[in-house]
This record gives sequence, C-alpha cells and structure tokens, in this order.
Amino acid sequence: QVQLVESGGGLVQAGGSLRLSCVDFGRRDLLYAMTWFRQASGKEREFVAAISVRDFTHYADSVKGRFTISRDNAKRTVYLQMNSLNFEDPAVSYCARGWITHADTSWGRGTPVTVSS
Repeated sequence: QVQLVESGGGLVQAGGSLRLSCVDFGRRDLLYAMTWFRQASGKEREFVAAISVRDFTHYADSVKGRFTISRDNAKRTVYLQMNSLNFEDPAVSYCARGWITHADTSWGRGTPVTVSS
C-alpha cells in the first residue's frame, strides 16, 4: 500500500499562517490529482482544496482567498498554504489521491492544525 505523508501542522495564533505538505511515496511514474480534507473533533470530514495534475484548482467556500493549494510534481509533493487562520480552521488535515469526491478514502495519518487566541 502506498503512503501519503502529511506534515507542517502545528499550533498557530488566530490570523497566522501555516504551510502543509503532503509527499506521495507511491509509484514515482504516476501522478494524480490531489485533494486536501480536514476533520475537526466531532465533525464529518470536510473538503478543503483540490488540485489536478495540470494545476487546475478548486476550493471550499470557507477557505477561498485564504488558502492556496499547489504542487511540485518533481518532488511528488502537494502543498496547502493556509493564511489568516481562524477558529473555524482547527482540525486534522489529510491529503488523498484523486479529485474531491473521487479521491481515495485511504488517507495519510494527517497533520493537526491548532489555532489559539
């Protein structure tokens, strides 16, 4: 089973920024659309952002203008730049291969994002 490894989460004050990374350690000869999800405690999984192999992007309304998804195919890494973090953003963030509803349900272990006052 291939692994997706998320990193970059942590504790940040409201209004601050974090950049998440997701490295695909699977087959190096294949590229996929990638989607970021997040899940807050007691809540259902929430779509955050998606990026195609050729850099078409789509964002949830709640993060538009604040978050930016990007990718470096040579490094097999997808990024999520999160700016202006607020109290609606704390969650464990996960990446998955595929485009939004077509993304795999097998995720990495996630990286937690905590927002403090």
